[in-house]
Amino acid sequence: MTSAKALGAAVFTGLAGVAEGGAPADLGFMERRPFGRTGHLRSTITFGGIVVMNEEQSLANRVVAEALEAGVNGFDVAPSYGDAELKLGEALKGKRDQVFLQCKTGRWDKAGAAEELRASLQRLQTDWVDLYQLHGLTNLPDLDTILGPGGAMEAFEEARDAGLVRFIGLTTHSPATALEAIKRYDFASVMLPCNYVLHHYGRWGMDLIEEASRRKIGVLAIKPIGSRPWQEDEPRLYPKCWYRPFSTNHDIDLAMRYALSLPITSAVPSGDVRLFRRCLQAARHWRPLTDADRAEMTRKAAELTPIFTC
Repeated sequence: MTSAKALGAAVFTGLAGVAEGGAPADLGFMERRPFGRTGHLRSTITFGGIVVMNEEQSLANRVVAEALEAGVNGFDVAPSYGDAELKLGEALKGKRDQVFLQCKTGRWDKAGAAEELRASLQRLQTDWVDLYQLHGLTNLPDLDTILGPGGAMEAFEEARDAGLVRFIGLTTHSPATALEAIKRYDFASVMLPCNYVLHHYGRWGMDLIEEASRRKIGVLAIKPIGSRPWQEDEPRLYPKCWYRPFSTNHDIDLAMRYALSLPITSAVPSGDVRLFRRCLQAARHWRPLTDADRAEMTRKAAELTPIFTC
C-alpha cells in the first residue's frame, strides 16, 4: 500500500507556489502551468462541460463568466455530456479567443470520429477546437482500431491538417491502456482520474502520470475530489456525480491541494456548479501540503473505498 504521505513526499515540487508572471499562488491568483509541449499555459482549474449540462442558459452564462473572471482559460466538453456543448457554445460566444477549448469523441472509426467532430463544432459555435481527444480509451483492441487503417486517428490527423483541430489527446479510466497509447502515438495530453484516496491504496495512474511528465505530455486530472462510491439508497446530493465527492470546504481544499501537488497541468472539478465554485476557490488559494495535511489524508483515506482499484 502506498500512503498519501509517501506520495505527497514524492510530488513534483518544482511547481509549488509558482503562478504566471511569478505571482505566488497562495495570494488568490490563478496559477498557470505549461500544458505539455503545446506552448499553452493552462490554469490549474479546467472548466468541465458537465457543470453546465441540463442547466438554464442564464446560469451557464453566469458560471462561465465567473470562471473567466477568476482566470480559468481551459474548457473541456464532449458530445456525450447531454446539452453541454450547446450551453457552452452559447456561453462562450464572443469569448472564443480567450479560451483553450477541448472536445472529445468516443467513435473509434474514421468516418464516425469525423462526423462527431463536425457536429461538435456546430454545437459549440466554433470553427476549430484546440484539443480533440479520444474519449474513454479502455483497452488495447480499441487502441489497435484507432491507430489502424480506417481508424479514428486518420480523422484526427486530417482535421489537424485542415485547421479544425490543433492538438490530439486522450482520456482514460485505464492507466495501463493509456500508458501503452502514449508509447505508440505522440499525444499532446492525457486525462485520467487522480485523487488522494486512489493513491492511498496503490499507485493507480502514477506510472502514467510519471511517463507523461517525462515525455512532456500535458496531464489533466479528473475526479480530484472523488472520495468513494455512492452507497445503495444513499441520497445523491450531487446527481451529476456517479461517485460521492468531498463536499465540505475543508475536504475540497485538502483534496485539491493534493491533486495540484502532483506533476499535473490542471484539474477538472466534478460536474456540479456548487462543487466547481468551491474547487475554483481552493485552486486560487493553493498552498503546498504539510506533514499534518498528509497525516489527515492518510486517516481519511483509510476509512474510504476508492472509486477505482489497481
